[in-house]
Amino acid sequence: MKNYILNNSSPTPGTAADTPQTDTPLGPQEVADQLRAIRARIADVTPLTSAQREAVRGLSRTVTNEILQASIGAIGSADIVAMAIGQQPDDVRALYDEANRWNAAEAELRTLLKGIAGANLVRFQRLALIIKRAYGVSAQLATDPAHAELLPQVEEIKRLKRLARGKKKPTPPAPQPQQ
Repeated sequence: MKNYILNNSSPTPGTAADTPQTDTPLGPQEVADQLRAIRARIADVTPLTSAQREAVRGLSRTVTNEILQASIGAIGSADIVAMAIGQQPDDVRALYDEANRWNAAEAELRTLLKGIAGANLVRFQRLALIIKRAYGVSAQLATDPAHAELLPQVEEIKRLKRLARGKKKPTPPAPQPQQ
């Protein structure tokens, strides 16, 4: 798989292009282990509750590039503003650049997650089809006395399928029209 850089610049040291690539596919446990290792190496991983995430998202929606640039201008034009907020213009620019770079990492992770989730859905679809066929063949064979050993499994599968669907609610009797 080729590593494409969106801004057409050359890869910087430590990018995916510098990482040795192997042809051996990773298994699910290896992927989980590597993701945990990556998570442990990321300085700012901050789990938020839904309420916290919504509050932070609401505030961050007010950050547009135009407002940011005007604010950096205000910070840079008067030392008293920089002192009052405890930030220098270059520090604010650096934080904005870092946030944008993490946006790219976040997008890559979302793409990876969607790909893994899609592949897993296909696996479960395949399992469902296999199970459906196995039940159909077993049920058909179980009607033959020569394959009576399948009858307990077929009955158990029927019972489990009923449980999985949930018990059917009794239908209330239809109201009688009053005369």
